[in-house]
Order: sequence, then structure tokens, then C-alpha cells
Amino acid sequence: MSDSLFSSLPQMSPGWVWLCGAGPGDPGLLTLHAVNALRQADVIVYDALVDDRVLGWANPQAEKVYAGKRGGKPSAKQRDISLRLIALAREGRRVLRLKGGDPFVFGRGGEEAQTLVQHGIPIRIIPGISAGIGGLAYAGVPVTHRDVNQSVTFVTGHDQSGATPSTLDWEGIARGSQVIVIYMGMKHIARIAEALIAGGRALDEPVAVVTSAATDAQQVLETTLGTAAADIARAGLAPPAIICVGRAVLMRQVLDWQSMATGAAPRDLDPLGRGRPAEAG
Repeated sequence: MSDSLFSSLPQMSPGWVWLCGAGPGDPGLLTLHAVNALRQADVIVYDALVDDRVLGWANPQAEKVYAGKRGGKPSAKQRDISLRLIALAREGRRVLRLKGGDPFVFGRGGEEAQTLVQHGIPIRIIPGISAGIGGLAYAGVPVTHRDVNQSVTFVTGHDQSGATPSTLDWEGIARGSQVIVIYMGMKHIARIAEALIAGGRALDEPVAVVTSAATDAQQVLETTLGTAAADIARAGLAPPAIICVGRAVLMRQVLDWQSMATGAAPRDLDPLGRGRPAEAG
């Protein structure tokens, strides 16, 4: 990659921590700022969902520190990660904290940034493409479509204890948002679906479950709210997953661009049953 491409981009100074989003999986979804940071960092503290090919673009002399957190598996504690970042910065290292997706979208990046600032460590924030948008786009599901929804709600499927979030008003979300995108929700999908149905959502509401989004291992399950839990179990799907609830899921029938790239035809050119003439200009 040409050095001239990065000549006008920011230089990483010793003692700084850059908190950076690596996107949902595909290395091509990195920003130039992210690649610039990888090329400069002395030490890279990275999460479980960062693709190995992303790390292949790092400064060859950089120390790589794994700090992945995965549900149900041995994981680094958040406090220990934050303290490690502080210690590395105080050693005068150029520190890149590399997180899957976007660091501020259910990624604890805000907590880490706040701790760093409280300890006098200068930071830079580099946004990334969140899996709840980019991962669904790779599956052919647009989170907004003007024939479907004027609202979308992003929620997490578990809280700090690992349980279904008790502070969320699931009934209000069910009534108030046409499309719901759920991060980290596979473990509690039966309970979440039950709460949304109790809030007024239909049993046959379309649902898409996308695992390992934007990677070669991506899988997509199209199901309904009433059968989602059983269908996920039957398919043997495993996290990480993004779950989308709403009629926008129907658009996958015509927008499954990855299948079309292999020669498959769209399943339905008008899945919403309300076609709109193509608009020019």
C-alpha cells in the first residue's frame, strides 16, 4: 500500500491510545485511519472478532496483545484491559486498541475511553462499521427502507451479568420500532422473542439471523419471531450473531447480492408487494 496514500493522515504519538473499530469482519471494510493506525502502532491490543488478515497489515515490529471477551469462555476482565492500556501508554508506547465493529456500539469503547481520559491518557477515536449495519448489509438486509420503516432500534441481547437486559422496555420497543437489530442476542432469543410477541409483534414477523457476518464463515438464517429459537437450535448456529426483526428482512429476497454474485437469481423482485417504479436523476 503506497506510503503517499497515508502521508496526510495523522501521526500516532508516543503515549497515546487510539481506540479503533475494525468493522464486522471483511478487512476491506477498514477505514484508511484504521490502516494508518495499524502501520504505526508499537502495540496492538485486539479483540476476539478482529480478523487475522487485519492484523496482517500491522507494523511488523508491533507487539500484539489478545484481549478478547467471548460469552461463556475464559475472557480478559474489562478492568484489566483498561489498566493494561494505561500502563502501555505510560511506557511511551503508541497503543492501538482494536475492536470489532465500531468501538462505541456495544463494544465497551466508551468505558475504556472514559477510563483513559480519567487517567490523563490522550486518546483518538476511530469509528468503524458496526455489524448491526454492515453485517446485515452483507446479508442483503437493509436496516432502513422507505417502503418498510422510518425507525430502527439497536439493542443488546444481554446485560453486564449476561442475562437478558431487565432495563429495556421490550413492550415499548415492540410497539415503537419497525425494525429491531439485536446484538449478542442468540443465547436469550427465546425470551426476547416472547417479550416482543407479548408487546404486540406478530408470530410470523420476519427475522434474519446472521452469524460471523462479513466473513467467509457467514451464515444467514431466515425465520420468524415465533419459530426463531427452534430454528436457530435446529440449524446449529453459534455466536457471534446479529439478529434483525422486521419487514426489512424480506428485502433479502431481492438483495442477497452475495448469492447473485454466484449466478443465483433474486427470489422475488417485489418482496413487499408494493413495487415502486425506478427513479432517475
